[in-house]
Parts: sequence; structure tokens; C-alpha cells
Amino acid sequence: MSERPFLPFALPEIGDEEIAEVVDTLRSGWVTTGPKARRFEEDFVAFLGDASLQAMAVNSATAGLHLALEALGIGPGDEVITTTHTFTATAEVVRYLGADVVLVDIDLPGMNGIQLVQELAPRLPQTKIVMLTVSGSERDLLEAVARGAAGYLTKDLSPEALLRSLRGTQRGELAMSRRFAARALQYFADAARRGRQVSGQEGELMALSPRENDVLAMLADGLTDREIAEALTISPRTVETHVSNILHKLGVRNRAEAAQRYRQG
Repeated sequence: MSERPFLPFALPEIGDEEIAEVVDTLRSGWVTTGPKARRFEEDFVAFLGDASLQAMAVNSATAGLHLALEALGIGPGDEVITTTHTFTATAEVVRYLGADVVLVDIDLPGMNGIQLVQELAPRLPQTKIVMLTVSGSERDLLEAVARGAAGYLTKDLSPEALLRSLRGTQRGELAMSRRFAARALQYFADAARRGRQVSGQEGELMALSPRENDVLAMLADGLTDREIAEALTISPRTVETHVSNILHKLGVRNRAEAAQRYRQG
């Protein structure tokens, strides 16, 4: 299977040719439309390698959002309140403006998306919270459902399938694939047979990525950052990043508390 073209998001390499192009564009008077914008659109389609695609250059994220909603078929009877970028903003918007369905990613600035579900679900019983993420992790799936998510969708869905899932959620349907639904049902049925509920601590450990679990296990064994880095063939700085994420996800203050939580869980 051939890989899809990847457009890197990184600092550009700016040389004399690029500077000259920018200056020429500014002097032409055609900044957000016109022949230069059209050439950019054509170059972008050529970069993607599919002549059947159509590109449209826009000069704001809001305009891009409007085009995306139009492509999804959002119309009469549908309403998008707003898009937010932080946990606090999302919580406040949903709490005060209300929402039928909220789409939540797992990786959010300032908070794990599953923690957002835990925060909002008890307060907003009429709002359906659906995870929309690149993660196909079973751990993330089970943790999200345990915390109150009404669905778990991955970002490889087509726009049409996503819209069908969201409208199904409004009708009380479960927004997730059959495979995910079967796994979640099996897990919670097993837990019920064992006569227990999924504990908060267990759920927090489930929110960790496989690599974070590896790092936490080694922390609990008393290894230093350098020893962990050597064992996992990563840099000590990467270990520090993993440790920071672990502390945040587990809601603990230091490594000792994280190690203790691991041993208890």
C-alpha cells in the first residue's frame, strides 16, 4: 500500500528565492486571491498527486472551518457552537452554551482529553461526548468509555461516516466500530462477573501510552533517567518528557507518588 503524501509542518527554509517571491506577491496587490493564490492551489494539488482533488486557499482558520463544515454536509437543523483549543475553554463553552455532541481528542493542550470527559460527563448528562482521535489503543478506548464517553471514533473515518456516527449518537446509538464496541462490552462484562467496577486508579493507568507504561515500570523499579534511556534506546530528555506526561496523567506530584500508584494499580 503506497503512503499518502505528507506535508511537513516545520520551520521553512527561507532563501533569496522565497524572499523574492514574497516581495513580488506583496507588490502585485494580489495577497489572498488572484493569480498567485490560484497558482498556489494548483501547486498544492500537484504536490498531493491527485488531479481529481480541488484545493482552495483561505486566509483564516475560520474560513477553513466553514469549508470543512460545508464538505461534511452541515445544514438546517445542525449547529456548530464553537471550536476551542484548551480544556478550560471547552469546559466553559459546553457548560454555559450547551451542546448535543462534543468531539474530544485525547491529546489536548493543558489536559488529557479523557480527563476532560471525566470532568464534563457527570455535569452534562444530556451532552454526548465522543472521542475523535488517531489513537486506536485499547487502553484509551476502555478508559474513555469508563469515564463517560458515548463513543470512540478514529480520524481515518470518511467525512460521511463521521457525520452518520454523530447523528446516530443524537439518536442514542453508540458511536464506535463494531470491534471497539465488542472489546468494551467484553471488558466491562468481565469486570461485572468479577464483582467490581473499574477503579479510578486503574483507569488513570489505562490512560498511559505503552511507552509511558514502560517508563513508569522502570521508575517503580528504581532506575534513573539515564538507565531508562539506555534500556529503551531513547535520550534522557525524552525520558524526562515521558515522566512529565506520566505525572500529569496520574495527577501526582512527583516520581515517588507515580511509582507507588503503579505498584498499587
